[in-house]
Amino acid sequence: MLCDLRGYGDSSKPPGGDDHAAYSKRAMAADVAEVMRKLGHERFAVLAHDRGARVAHRLAMDHAPRVSRLVLLDIAPTLAMYEGTREAFARAYWHWFFLIQPAPLPERAIQADTAAWLRDTMARRFPSGVLPFDPRAWAEYERCIQLPGAVHAMCEDYRASAGIDLAHDRADREAQRRLAAPLLVLWGRQGVIERCFDPLAEWRAVADDVRGTGLPCGHYLAEEAPEDLLCEALPFLRAG
Repeated sequence: MLCDLRGYGDSSKPPGGDDHAAYSKRAMAADVAEVMRKLGHERFAVLAHDRGARVAHRLAMDHAPRVSRLVLLDIAPTLAMYEGTREAFARAYWHWFFLIQPAPLPERAIQADTAAWLRDTMARRFPSGVLPFDPRAWAEYERCIQLPGAVHAMCEDYRASAGIDLAHDRADREAQRRLAAPLLVLWGRQGVIERCFDPLAEWRAVADDVRGTGLPCGHYLAEEAPEDLLCEALPFLRAG
């Protein structure tokens, strides 16, 4: 099953609130847990990439009995990434620090030409400038980011990550709460996570059962290295 996180795609885009709590990964994880319950799945495995992987991390923390196995693609824990920020990471992930600026600064800048902003920011991840997405998928990205409230919701997601989400992560650390579900971490060997962090070490700091490897690609594992991704993820998921 695939679902759009709140604020993305055709999902609802509620006001974030003064503390951006409506876009906290805790709120988004609760959405996913409820969707799965409505569909009749009390226990399930999760595979997620990027922003979805951050939600999956919180889902496995807050709803631990329901998550059987977890596959996270091309992220390190949010708290580790902010606390470990250095020049190389800040230059590569500049959008993290732009999108968290108070509204409406980033919203106005992006909405001046939303489609161009989307293409320019994503294409810069590739030296050739050629995006690895199927044209039908790219058309959906362009459609969704131009929906009313979409840009503000995206910014609220990042603002929550730099605020209330860090508070939740620090509370877990202080209480020595850890991820219990078996965790597979995959990342792109040509990407920022490989260059700036030690993914396995960072996840082993917060989880009990961690394995993983880098794949021959950049950030978009599913689009750039689909066969490698399936070869790693499917045996792990089937083992559960």
